[in-house]
Amino acid sequence: MTTYTRPTRSPLQKFLEKSPVHVAIVFMCLVWTFPTAGIFISSFRDPQAIRSSGWWTVFAHPFEFTQWTLQNYYQVFAAQGMASAFMNSLIVTIPAVVIPVTVAAFAAYAFAWMDFPGRDFFFTLVIGLMVIPIQMALIPVLRIYTSTGLNGTFLGIWLAHASFGLPLAIYLLYNYISQLPREILESAFIDGASHFTAFTQLVLPLSIPAIASFCIFQFLWVWNDLLVALVFLGTSPDVAIVTSRLSDLVGSRGQDWHLLTSGAFITMAIPLTVFISLQRYFVRGLLAGSVKG
Repeated sequence: MTTYTRPTRSPLQKFLEKSPVHVAIVFMCLVWTFPTAGIFISSFRDPQAIRSSGWWTVFAHPFEFTQWTLQNYYQVFAAQGMASAFMNSLIVTIPAVVIPVTVAAFAAYAFAWMDFPGRDFFFTLVIGLMVIPIQMALIPVLRIYTSTGLNGTFLGIWLAHASFGLPLAIYLLYNYISQLPREILESAFIDGASHFTAFTQLVLPLSIPAIASFCIFQFLWVWNDLLVALVFLGTSPDVAIVTSRLSDLVGSRGQDWHLLTSGAFITMAIPLTVFISLQRYFVRGLLAGSVKG
């Protein structure tokens, strides 16, 4: 009896077979990295050098330290009010992430594992709210805020961002929580655990990937938001956030590229840090509920 032996491939052959994929991945990474690298390098260059040459010229003499300066960041932080705007953005973003994810986790558990009148109707209502553009709600909410004194306050912007992000949060967490093994919860209920105990001790720790995934979405959206902040916070220096200050820099100092690049990189630094630190949960959260069994 003749046995068939599959020919072995050398490492070079394997690499050549996958080289188009490797080249495509490297090309896409470079395309996405070049703008960020240009902003980062330009933020440390002298204003005159930015006007006279491109940022890539620094690689001709990369160790010539006289071409680098920290004055741009100092001027943006001190003179342009970016430091206070940076703190305001943190004050706005952190509660605007914590509030909806907390409410959504409880709501998703209720929709997934609790029976109550109108459950299907309310869940359908939540799904329907996802397709409504937030621009349609800005004017009605602004009128309510104006009459109640919430306009121009951090509490108002927290509630606005939380309400706009809540439907997506409930849907995302529901997809994950509803796919958890039923045996785990049934065992907890047999042992006398309440719904609150089962949620806090079992469901919540198992749902970390989905929660982290939504936190990334919500954090990036709130941090990079300009429209909602302008409508509900305004342009007062006391409550201005980084995107508002960066917009002012573009409008008033459009010719000062050294300030714009420094301010832009300050705005980008925190979202990049959050995404990189939580990226291991990102794909797991996106795939939540996509596969059964």
